[in-house]
Formats: sequence, structure tokens, C-alpha cells
Amino acid sequence: MLTIKEIAEMANVSRSTVSRFLNDSGYVSEEARKRIDKVIKETGYIPSEHAKSLRTKKTKVIGVILPTIHTETSSKIVAGIDNELAKQGYQILLANTNLDKEKEIEYLDLLKVRQVDGIILVATNTEERLVKKVQEMNLPIVIIGQHMPGVTSVVYDDFHASKEITNYLVEKGHKKIAFIGVDETDRSVGYFRKKGYYSAMNEHRLEVNSTWLQTAIFDIDSGYKAMKRILTKSSILPTAVFAVTDRLAIGAMSYLKEQGLIVPDDIAVASIGASEISRYVDPSLTTVDYHNEMAGKQAAKQILAIISKTEYQEKILLNYRLIIRNSV
Repeated sequence: MLTIKEIAEMANVSRSTVSRFLNDSGYVSEEARKRIDKVIKETGYIPSEHAKSLRTKKTKVIGVILPTIHTETSSKIVAGIDNELAKQGYQILLANTNLDKEKEIEYLDLLKVRQVDGIILVATNTEERLVKKVQEMNLPIVIIGQHMPGVTSVVYDDFHASKEITNYLVEKGHKKIAFIGVDETDRSVGYFRKKGYYSAMNEHRLEVNSTWLQTAIFDIDSGYKAMKRILTKSSILPTAVFAVTDRLAIGAMSYLKEQGLIVPDDIAVASIGASEISRYVDPSLTTVDYHNEMAGKQAAKQILAIISKTEYQEKILLNYRLIIRNSV
């Protein structure tokens, strides 16, 4: 395998000139550039990525920390990140926390030791320990899904999306609307989506029955159990339910069907996520599309901007769209 020294000798230039050419890191005359390029093409020389990383102190690797690796949301985000980073020759290193808050912090430290050039964290909370750890990392970091002060964040418009979907249920004639949420330590999914629901209900001066409010975790079975609690504990049954994720909504629909209730005739169901399966459940699910692949692309663009010290945004608020289907 040829070395930079040999390439330099064949092109009749210095090793530093070849290094600047390969790394695009300084001035190289047009004449020298042509000679080096000619030698590289004739010899088929391919720079060693390891050697290049030693010279530039860059690994061309971005760490990506996910709350769970097997969901459609995560796969779309990763696809967006990978597509954007690949254009600049970067690779990604995935870490899966399985919704374990301790592992979020553990993986931040681990990826820093692995000397990644930056980290994209799909965060599930904004607890003080995590925020403090992120702010002290001294490494380019972009957060997806949560907003952290002083850290570049790509966030969804959870409040307005939730308010819009609740308003839509009201427009369809529903006044008794139940809510299946998640723990409010997840500010985006847990707190702001619930706040949007409350805002719409209050504006329409509609009662919020405490038995209609249930907290779940991020899976279908939890949505099933939350819907069961609503029906068994409520003396007055709701005519609609808003679940904060598609998986929770699908679980709720499963329980309703087991009880012989028809969606949407007896109880309407709506959610957020626009997952592929939301199109194929029966009835198809009214939901909100957050354009998750775009979230990944935007996060990748921002991490590259931070690394290259070019202009970047501290907060990017993504658009959404309401998808009206047959469950309402």
C-alpha cells in the first residue's frame, strides 16, 4: 500500500502538500493539485481512514443514542441522520437505551471515550442530571425531541399538534374526550401533549373527568391496559380517546374491540405518530405525522454545522400534519 511520502515523491511535492490536498485543509497550488490527483488516479491510492483520523483528529463517526431501536419512529430518524451524514463521508454508531434514563448518561460518556466527532441524542427527558451532563460534555451535541437550554435541539410542535387533534375531535361532535398519556418527565410527549389536550378542552369549556386521564408507557399493551382502566373506572363513558402515540392508540382500540365496542361509532380514537401500521389497522387511525426522517436530517445538518464551526440554529421547530382517517 502506498504511503503519503511515496505519493509526494511521485508527484514531486512535499508530504504536507499531499496532506493538505487529501484533507482539503489548506492552500495547494493548481499545478500541484493536478500532479497529486494524477498520481492518485494512476495508482488507485485510497487514504487510510485511521491514518487520516490521526492527522485531522476526526473519526468521521457520529454517535446516535436512541430510546428504543425497534420502533418505526427511531428507524425513520436514523434513516434521516444516516442519509445526511453519508453525503459528508460520516458514519454513525448506534446506542440503544431501551428507555433507561441511566443509560442515556452512560452512553454519553461511552461515546465520548470512543472519540466520536459528535453525538445526536433522541432524548426522553429533561431531568437535571441529563441536562447537566449534556452541557458539560465539551463535544458537539444535538438533541432530538426535547429542548435543552444552550444545546441545539430539533423539536416537534407537541402542544399545537395535540391541541389540533383534540379540537378535531370536538369538531366531530365529541364532548367527552379521554386522554392516554405518558409520564410528564418526558416534557415533549408527556407534558406538552397533555397541555395541548387541556388547552383545547378548556377553550371549549368541556369537562375533564379524572377517570378519563390515564398514564401509560410506550407500548401497545400499556395502551390496552389504560383503555381498560378508563372503561372500568368511569361512571360516565367517554365518546372519544386521544392517545399520545399510535402504539397506545392501537392498544386502546384492541381493548375496545374485545368489549364489543365499535370504533368510531361507540368511541372514536386519535393519536400522534403516523406509523405505517396506523394505515392498516381496522379502522385506519386518525393521527399526526411528525416527519421523523426530516427530524433526523435536520439534526445531522446541525451537528455538521457545529463540527465545521459554521452557522447553526439553537432550536428547530418542525412542522406536522393531521391525517384524517376512519377511527374518528
